[in-house]
Amino acid sequence: MNLFRLAGDLTHLLSIVVLFRKIRTTKSCAGISLKTQELYGLVFLTRYIDLVIKYHSLYNTLGKLIFIGTSLATVCHMRYHKVVKQTYNKDQDTFRHYYLILFCLGLALLIPRSFTVIEVLWAFSIYLEAVAILPQLVLLQRSRNIDNLTGNYVFLLGAYRALYLLNWIYRFFTELHRVLWIPGRNTRSLSFLLEVDHSGCVISTNTKAMDRYFT
Repeated sequence: MNLFRLAGDLTHLLSIVVLFRKIRTTKSCAGISLKTQELYGLVFLTRYIDLVIKYHSLYNTLGKLIFIGTSLATVCHMRYHKVVKQTYNKDQDTFRHYYLILFCLGLALLIPRSFTVIEVLWAFSIYLEAVAILPQLVLLQRSRNIDNLTGNYVFLLGAYRALYLLNWIYRFFTELHRVLWIPGRNTRSLSFLLEVDHSGCVISTNTKAMDRYFT
């Protein structure tokens, strides 16, 4: 494991901690998109399905379980907690996220690394993760409700994705078996384009949040 991936994983974990802190301390999910959280839950469930068939390492297994568990816990809190669910901006969180699911599934079927269930689901999760933040960004634009914790959460998500891009670039130039990257080059390239667009949206949104608090 290289430094970029470790930093990316830690940043991702920190973003989850910030989100949980917001929900638990304020008993509110105002400004948080349930649809984005559901998309992330689907990302981790489809990407880490190999948990049931393959063991890599303790770090790998614990990390996968943490991301699956925290994503599902967040969705459950927003949907079923008797206080938290009343603060959900349902009328403004109207992004049709099922279009993203269908679009990414189509890409995964057209451009997987190989045509197996595991690889198609892996490609699907890569594409979906790159656009999962879109409902959150649309909600923030509509509600104009960007508190400090929500802004920090979105910023950390963007930082996490940027670090993972650096991880992929680093691995391409340092790993000996570069031939393994050839089947996945289309997957990585398309994901890269989606990530660049996503990162630009995150920067724009967080800049507006900082303008609101410091000007």
